[in-house]
Amino acid sequence: MNRFKLKHVAGIGLMLLIAVNASAQTDTIKYDHQDLFGPITWPVTSGNTRSANGNPGEHYWQNRADYLIKATLNEAQQDTTITGEVTISYTNNSPDQLDHLWLQLDQNLFKPGSRGADVTPYTGDRFDVKGFSRGGYHIEAVSVTYKTQTYTVDPVITDARMQVRLYTPLGAKGDKIQVKVKYSFSVPFYGADRMGRKKFKDGYVYEIAQWYPRMCVYDDVEGWNTLPYMGLGEFYCDYGDFDYYITAPASMTVVGSGDLQNGEQVLSTKQQNRLAEARKSDKTVMITSPEEVGKNNSAKGAKTWHFKMLNSRDVSWAASNAFIWDAARVNFPSGRKGIAMSAYPVESSGNDRWGRSTEYLKNSMEIYSKKYFEYPWNSAVNVSGVALGMEYPGIIFCLSDLKNGGLWGDVTHEIGHNWFPMIVGSNERKYMWQDEGFNTFINEYATEQFNHGEYNDTAKRAQAILRQFKNSKDPLMTPPEAIGLNDYGQYYVKTALGLDILRNVVLGPERFDYAFNEYVKHWAFKHPLPYDFFRAMNDASGEDLNWFWKGWFFTTWKIDQSVQSVSYIQNDPAKGALITIVNKEKLAMPVDLLVTQENGTTETLHLPVNIWQRGGVWKFKYPSKSAIKGIVLDPGHELPDIDLKNNVWKATK
Repeated sequence: MNRFKLKHVAGIGLMLLIAVNASAQTDTIKYDHQDLFGPITWPVTSGNTRSANGNPGEHYWQNRADYLIKATLNEAQQDTTITGEVTISYTNNSPDQLDHLWLQLDQNLFKPGSRGADVTPYTGDRFDVKGFSRGGYHIEAVSVTYKTQTYTVDPVITDARMQVRLYTPLGAKGDKIQVKVKYSFSVPFYGADRMGRKKFKDGYVYEIAQWYPRMCVYDDVEGWNTLPYMGLGEFYCDYGDFDYYITAPASMTVVGSGDLQNGEQVLSTKQQNRLAEARKSDKTVMITSPEEVGKNNSAKGAKTWHFKMLNSRDVSWAASNAFIWDAARVNFPSGRKGIAMSAYPVESSGNDRWGRSTEYLKNSMEIYSKKYFEYPWNSAVNVSGVALGMEYPGIIFCLSDLKNGGLWGDVTHEIGHNWFPMIVGSNERKYMWQDEGFNTFINEYATEQFNHGEYNDTAKRAQAILRQFKNSKDPLMTPPEAIGLNDYGQYYVKTALGLDILRNVVLGPERFDYAFNEYVKHWAFKHPLPYDFFRAMNDASGEDLNWFWKGWFFTTWKIDQSVQSVSYIQNDPAKGALITIVNKEKLAMPVDLLVTQENGTTETLHLPVNIWQRGGVWKFKYPSKSAIKGIVLDPGHELPDIDLKNNVWKATK
């Protein structure tokens, strides 16, 4: 670290000062240009699987998992369970033979003594992972079919992972295998804020997720990705087709990811007609009205609901006797039509509450489809229940008592996740910022557009975000399970702020938007690393942004720009001014200065970050015509500068 006093910096010209900032610039400068602009080498993968320009390489590959799932909801007063059977058709596109397979058993988070329960503070937290006696999967049988041979396997289960050891290695480059698992689990009341059950006047709402054993990802970076599910870190899944059947009490309505295949069997004629009407309507249409809720509670037996979803990384569903159900048409840029739906109890109803949920969902889907990438599926549904906010492909869960702007924010955030990471399939288990932060970023622009900015907040957020995470010791690249318990929010807002700074301060909207959309286009339905994003943005924007990636994502460095002095050439303001600015902290950014002259002229200057490449002090000539009255750094309040007092310089008499 290069520490030195400002009085030792050549060229500042203290003798020429006729006015100084009220706070004398005698503090130690922490900035070292070699720290920020020194050479960086990002990791590379072998075999040309990833290109130097941030795109998938010539030999990029990823494996595939297709699922056939049959599950039953067994409702009981004390212990509602899911029993099921999943058949996974797994394709190994890697160049490696596989001696074993790894599966995720996410429900094991709720077993007593799980890792997630053991690392939860005794005071609890938002996820409040606590084991309960019936929690976790009960694996009844595992079998493997490979090259026409079927055999049973005794799996090796370690916390939330299951290893299936193969009799014969699975071949490389397109070889296929089937794994069948019979299982059951008890539905937790509070499933780590991601699933669970909640009682309402007309019955329980069951939000069912992480509900089947699913494949871990084997990729070109780490081989098998087997980090256990512990609560905060989310998911990393391969893509495939899902064909699933949910059997539930006949009185219940079931909504789920993907397209309902047997509506004529499980819906009344009236409901089918209303759904057909909703597919043609931009206004919300009731499928099951509040007055109709509970009318079917006397139905006996069970119904099986059949759904399909293609090229997805996951599916989820919900069921209840209490559902009001409404829907509206979604208009995609290509001209294709889809449907947005909401399912919620009467306690959530009302025009200031969930009565506008479908409107929020429809508009969000249309905005993101037009701006980033067209929503690839046909439907999406929002479910009111126990989860504060959770996302799955084609279905989201939002808290039942949200209303107005709070509900809008939750809906647009959770459906935004269908772009990050459901379309752009990053590894949430390791790099939480790459989905939460990107999604928070796109949410800002959806909120600006929705209903002429109905819920838009024009206040700049940089200082609020700075206050929230000023003392964090963990950079954004910290894995979720290792970050401070009160610091994971920076995955959302610090990442989004960084992208805002890139867009509004460093690159400008046109260059940023092009580069960001190129990244989305090239990595849709694939598995990008953070380094792929860094390279892709550098390449498409035509800018070496490594200084930004290093400082913003790998460190907790701060920003402190200041105006040090103003002097005049030959003491004559009409001949030009010499302005000296200082970058005092470790992180550097471009500099915007609002200069006001005594003659009333105002001008905003934009200096590139390159002024800091040789050191932390920059003196430049400004073509003044009269004395400078004042200077303000970052007049748009885009940057989280830690000392705003030295951002303002005023002339003294």
